[in-house]
Amino acid sequence: MGDIVVTATRREAKLQDVPIAVTAVTGDTLAAADVSTVRSLTQVVPGFIGSRNMGVFQPVVRGVGSTGISIGDEPNIATYVDGVYQPESAANWIDLVEVERVEVLRGPQGTTFGRNATGGLINVITPDPSFDFRGKASLRVGRMRRDAGDYDARVYFTGPLSENAAADFAGLFRKNDGYIDDLVRGGTLGNQRVIDLRSKLLFEPTDNFKVVLTGEYFNQESTTNSPQPLDGNTAGRRFPGVILPTDAWQASLTEVPLLNLRRWSGALHTRLDLGSVLLETTSGYQLLRWNQTTDSDASNLRLGNFPATFNTESGSQEIKLSSATPGPFQWLVGGYFYQFGGSSFLQPLTAANPTLPLAGPTLTPQLDGRSFAGFAEGTYEVQPGLFLTLGGRYTTEKRSYSQTLNGVLRIDDAEKTFNKFNYKVGVRYEVSDKTNVYATYSTAFKSGVFNMAALSTTPVNPENIKAAEFGIKSDPLDWLRTNLSIYYYDYQDLQLQARDAIGASYILQNAANAEIYGGEFEVFVRPVADLTLRSAVAYTHARYEDFPNAQGFFPRADGGNDVVTFDASDNVMTRAPEWSGNVGFDWGHDIGNGRITFAGNLSWSSRVYYDFANIFSQPSYTLINGSVSWTPESERFKIGLWVTNLTNEKVLQTVRPGALSTDGFYEQPRKIGISIETKL
Repeated sequence: MGDIVVTATRREAKLQDVPIAVTAVTGDTLAAADVSTVRSLTQVVPGFIGSRNMGVFQPVVRGVGSTGISIGDEPNIATYVDGVYQPESAANWIDLVEVERVEVLRGPQGTTFGRNATGGLINVITPDPSFDFRGKASLRVGRMRRDAGDYDARVYFTGPLSENAAADFAGLFRKNDGYIDDLVRGGTLGNQRVIDLRSKLLFEPTDNFKVVLTGEYFNQESTTNSPQPLDGNTAGRRFPGVILPTDAWQASLTEVPLLNLRRWSGALHTRLDLGSVLLETTSGYQLLRWNQTTDSDASNLRLGNFPATFNTESGSQEIKLSSATPGPFQWLVGGYFYQFGGSSFLQPLTAANPTLPLAGPTLTPQLDGRSFAGFAEGTYEVQPGLFLTLGGRYTTEKRSYSQTLNGVLRIDDAEKTFNKFNYKVGVRYEVSDKTNVYATYSTAFKSGVFNMAALSTTPVNPENIKAAEFGIKSDPLDWLRTNLSIYYYDYQDLQLQARDAIGASYILQNAANAEIYGGEFEVFVRPVADLTLRSAVAYTHARYEDFPNAQGFFPRADGGNDVVTFDASDNVMTRAPEWSGNVGFDWGHDIGNGRITFAGNLSWSSRVYYDFANIFSQPSYTLINGSVSWTPESERFKIGLWVTNLTNEKVLQTVRPGALSTDGFYEQPRKIGISIETKL
């Protein structure tokens, strides 16, 4: 099967030796499954859902995931790119332009990674520049419904600048025409244009010292935040002149929505090999500008709109010292500093009926904060094949919050400090050189958060999770790999967000507790050199406990929802399907002076609920992607045909219940196209 080296424990190790439930997907596998963004990892990673709300990426792992959309309300599934923490949900629309692999760690990572990794994390690793020149360019052209075009152009090249320096460049231009019928103005909505440019500079002045400098620019313009009412459930139904969608990929909105995002980021990595120890530093910086307007009632009548602007800036610094020589005791210690700040303009607008002008408060919140953490972890081989791991992390975080309402300062520098110690205890036993069993008990937390869309000086409490896990990783045959993990979570003070009783703005609250347990089983088979098979299944039992003050939305006969506080205890948690999984393959065969390759991926899920009362949901679904390509013997280029969402399944990315409507956004319909890739 071959070994995959991962950094899931903050040091390089073989995937099968790491006592963590982690799915590592290589760049080749991502391409074969047609996974081009972090959100679409749903199709290849068990127990993972790449949910979204408007322009906010909201990943969920094993039922754990945030619902917040405001600045400072960071997701509890952490995202890292080359070791740099990506704090803002809106900025995590990460395109996988050129990657070595993506690691998805399931379960709390509260010690070595730490920050807001309550349920797990996504770790994207891109290649460093090479001293050997190489490059490639690719173009994909596809078509969707209504003859909407889909275009994706990518380029990557790398090479030496001198004996001690090398550089690379990765560029992406992605564009799709609108695939959502505009029932008001004619034409379409849902168009998107993305530009992503990234470059690295590698400097190696000596054999034991390396510096990597990274810069990236991301720019997105789109109207993909075009919601449609589910089953016609909108308050607009109460008034004459309403136009209601009758099928998926239709929208009837007062005005064309807007979802524009610009992100600048930079990173500096250093690595110094001191012989017995390794000293590494990672510095990160991010600047985000995000503008959006979204129809709050999902109808062509002027009942609600939500314009917003978000501006954030953040920086981080980590220093890590670790053992670098073989021995029974392996260790690492480190320190982490993170500073963030941002401001917003929020104006939730509503009207009692379409004849009245939209009106609402203007909120301009300001958030600042900083976080310090120290961490350590050690693994000792107690006896041959038996390893004991102990780890801990102490975090202190301070947040300050100001709020201006209609131009008048109402909250001036509300402050709160959160301190927390998290720990991990683990044991791993090598049953044989091809089989490992492990058990861990760990904790993690997500810091308390101020509600940026409110006038409260009291933040919600931090989230806390206690997790027990048992796993088996085995390569029983040279062509077979099987990994099993089972877990139990005690999840306390969940931070949950929902639309308020007016219908445009949002509230933020703590649910008292939740219980989650389940497991995943992954199988990889390579019976012959030309064929690779992979499959995974995940079971998740996720229930709220002691949640008496949940906000419920109950459909009205005339459209919209009544907003009622109710007891959601024992209800299924949102975005936590009981069953999900995937099956994929790639098969190649030499033909004449070239090679033909077939690849496919099928992902499926049982019902997914999107509200605390378990009224609104996405029924069970299946998504199928496939491709066939031909490469000549010279391997200088590759041409192919591909299809995504082969059966044209109507799959909701999210459902947003509120007083004015229950609306949602669908995944893209079936796309069919051609591709060409050439090596430079």
